[in-house]
Amino acid sequence: MSSHAKPAVGHADVPRHVAIIMDGNGRWAKRRLMPRVAGHRKGVEALRGVIRACAERGVSHLTVFAFSSENWRRPQEEVTLLMELFMRALENEVAKLHENGIRFRVIGDLSGFTERIQALIRDAEALTRDNTRLTFTVAANYGGRWDVVQAVKKLLASGVGVDDIDEAALANHLSMAGEPEPDLFIRTGGEQRISNFLLWQLAYTELYFTDALWPDFDARQLDAAIASYRTRERRFGRTSEQVQSAS
Repeated sequence: MSSHAKPAVGHADVPRHVAIIMDGNGRWAKRRLMPRVAGHRKGVEALRGVIRACAERGVSHLTVFAFSSENWRRPQEEVTLLMELFMRALENEVAKLHENGIRFRVIGDLSGFTERIQALIRDAEALTRDNTRLTFTVAANYGGRWDVVQAVKKLLASGVGVDDIDEAALANHLSMAGEPEPDLFIRTGGEQRISNFLLWQLAYTELYFTDALWPDFDARQLDAAIASYRTRERRFGRTSEQVQSAS
């Protein structure tokens, strides 16, 4: 399935693909008079629970925004700690994902990471490649605009003619090529922006925003997001009457 393929029109009980911007780690720590890195560590715990909850609820794809290409602008100390946390998570969590039948992927410009982190990513992806219970994708040093630009470069490098360039051709070169587009997008922390995350893929995604800070986001919060999703009618340009007739 190409990455521009859309899910069925109408209602669905469980979103096939959930995409999340995990916002609010720093504010969670600040409110507790703790260093920001403490919020990020707590955020890893929250992510572990959400991965488990998605698998239990039948979600087949979970994609999270862990580190954007703009996050390099943060204070150097915080960036260094985030990279250390990312490396430790790769070292400690991947075996557990594999034991639970979860496929692990990373999308983004990996050249920005140390060779150690790049090697851990390659090993994790190879270990879990054949797992089918849930595909867990981490967007790291990723930006939606970067994704489109790199896809265009790959498309042009393939020698395709101008008349053969269409949405499907471009989508096949995006980082999420071969994966279904997100059905449900969740952003925690109270902000209501997409923030350069999966710009192409979110074109028809249902958006859900919550004031809950990411370290506080749990299975109950996920269920609230899914409950909201279940109330949406996904028309993709059709009328309600057409959707109801098709179903």
